[in-house]
Amino acid sequence: MKNSLYIIIIAILFTACQAQKPTINTAENTEKKLVFENPKLVVGIVVDQMRYDYLTRFYNKYSDGGFKRLMNNGFNCKNNHFNYIPTYTGPGHASVFTGTTPKYHGIIANDWYDKETKEFVYCAGDDNVQPLGTMDDAGKMSPHRMQTTSFADENRLFTQMKGKTIGVSLKDRGAILPAGHAANAAYWFHGQNEGQWISSTYYMNQLPNWVAEFNKTDTAKSYLKVWNTLYPIETYTESGPDLNAFEGGFKGQKTATFPYDLDQLKNDNRGFDILKATPFGNSLTTDFAMAAISGEQLGQDQITDILTLSFSSTDYVGHNFGVNSKEIEDTYLRLDLDIERFLNYLDKTVGVGDYTVFLTADHGAVDVPSYLTSVKIPSGYLKNSDTKKRLSTFMTNHFGADDLIENISNNQIFLNRTKLLELKLNLAQVQETIINELITYEHMAKIYSATTMSNVSFSTGIESLLQNGYNQKRSGDILMVPDMAYISYSKTGSTHGSGFNYDTHVPLLFFGKGIAPGSTYKKTVIPDIAPTISALLGISFPNGSTGKPLEFVIENQ
Repeated sequence: MKNSLYIIIIAILFTACQAQKPTINTAENTEKKLVFENPKLVVGIVVDQMRYDYLTRFYNKYSDGGFKRLMNNGFNCKNNHFNYIPTYTGPGHASVFTGTTPKYHGIIANDWYDKETKEFVYCAGDDNVQPLGTMDDAGKMSPHRMQTTSFADENRLFTQMKGKTIGVSLKDRGAILPAGHAANAAYWFHGQNEGQWISSTYYMNQLPNWVAEFNKTDTAKSYLKVWNTLYPIETYTESGPDLNAFEGGFKGQKTATFPYDLDQLKNDNRGFDILKATPFGNSLTTDFAMAAISGEQLGQDQITDILTLSFSSTDYVGHNFGVNSKEIEDTYLRLDLDIERFLNYLDKTVGVGDYTVFLTADHGAVDVPSYLTSVKIPSGYLKNSDTKKRLSTFMTNHFGADDLIENISNNQIFLNRTKLLELKLNLAQVQETIINELITYEHMAKIYSATTMSNVSFSTGIESLLQNGYNQKRSGDILMVPDMAYISYSKTGSTHGSGFNYDTHVPLLFFGKGIAPGSTYKKTVIPDIAPTISALLGISFPNGSTGKPLEFVIENQ
C-alpha cells in the first residue's frame, strides 16, 4: 500500500514537472509575441493650425479613406486641448512628442528673446551646424534648444538605436522638434528659387541618395499649376463667400478669389514658397514622406521605426485666408485625399494592421476678428505700439528711468535686471507696479508676474495654462493675456497663440495596431500623447513627460 502511494506521489510530481516545461516555452513565446505585436512603424501626424471643428465641419465632404477612416476605425478624443500658453508651432510640435509643456522642454515660442545674449533666438536655429542640400542658412538647424527627449528618442534608446526615426515637414521646426535629438534625419523644404528638400550636418554629412534623387525630379515644379477648387465652388457651403474683406491673398492678384495661377504668381511670392500657402504643399509633403518610407525602408522589420510627419500648408493658408475661407475648406478636402493616399501606401508597404498612426495639431486658430466684429461678436485688434508708448511714459514718470524694460515680445515683458540693481529697485515690487498699470489698459484681460508663476501653484483656468508655458530661465518678467479674440495681427487672415478654446481645442485621433476603436468626450491634453505611444510600445516615457497614458485608447488594456 505504501509502495503504491509512493508510486502515485512520484507520478504526480513527475507530471507537475513536465507541466512546467510548456510554461517556459510559453513565456518565451509570450516574449516573442510581445515583440511581434509592436507595430512595425509609428507615424505621428501633426496638422498645422487644425481646429477640432474642421473634422466635423467638413465631415460630409471627406472621403471614406482619409479623416473618416481614422475617426471611424480608430479612437477619437473629441475634447482634446493644449494645456499651456502660448499655442505656437514650435512649442506645439515639441509638446506633442515630448509629452510635456514649455515649462520643461524649453521651447517657449517660435522665436524668443534670450535673456543671456540679449538677442532673439529661433527654436530650431543652430549656427554650429551646416546646411545640406542648399547653401542657404535655412539649413542651419537642429533640436539643440529642446531640453527633453521625445518618444522617438526613447524608442531609439530602447531598440539600441536600431529603430529608425525620420522627421518630415515643410517647416524646419515641424520636422526637427518631433524627431528629437537622436533622430536619423529630419528633412524640410527650402523654397524660393530652389524648391529642394534639405537637412543639416547635425544628422549626417551628406544627403542620402534617395533624397538627392527626389530633388532631381520635377515633383515640386509640377505643383506650380492652377489652384482651383476640388469640387464646384457653389458646393462649398461650409465656408463664407469667396470674395470678402477678410482675406489676404497673393501678391500679383487683385482679389483673394479662385482660381490662382501659381506659375504666374510665383515670382511675386518668393518662388517655390508659394506652394507652402496652397494645398499642394501638403501633397508635396505626402510625396516626400512616402519616398522616405521607401528610401529608409521604414517598417520593414520587427523593430519599430518612427516617422514624424507635419503638414504645414494648412497653417499658411489659414494665416493668409482665415478659418472661414473657401481656401481653407478646399485645403482640408485635398488634405483628406492626401491622407487617404498615404494610408493606402502604408497598407501596401508596411501592411494592414502592422502600423500605428496618431493625428493631432500644434494649435488651432481664431476666426478673423474683423469678420467676428461684422457679425457682432466681441473681437478686435491690439495696438501694441500705443501700449508700448504709454507704458514707456509710465516707467519714466514712475521710476525716473526709460530703460527698465529690455524687451516686449510674445505677450511678455523682459526687465533690465542690471538697471534694476543700479537703481536698487526690488524686482517683485517693480513687476507688481507694472501689472497694476497694465491691467488698466484696454483689452488686457489678465497680467501675471514671473514671481507669481514661480511661487504660486495654479491648477485651473488661464493661470494654469500660463504656468505650464512659463519656463523660469527663458520666459519674461510679466505675462500678458489679452481679451478673447483680440489679436496682434493684420485685419485679414487668422492667427493663434492664446489659451482660449479656439486655439487649444484640436483633433486627436489614434488608429491602427494596438488601438481600441471608440471615442470619448473626456478631456485629454496634448502631453498625454507621448506617454500613450510609449506605453503602447513598452518603452520609457520621455524624460520630462508630465502627461498620462490614455488607457482607454490602447487595445486590451
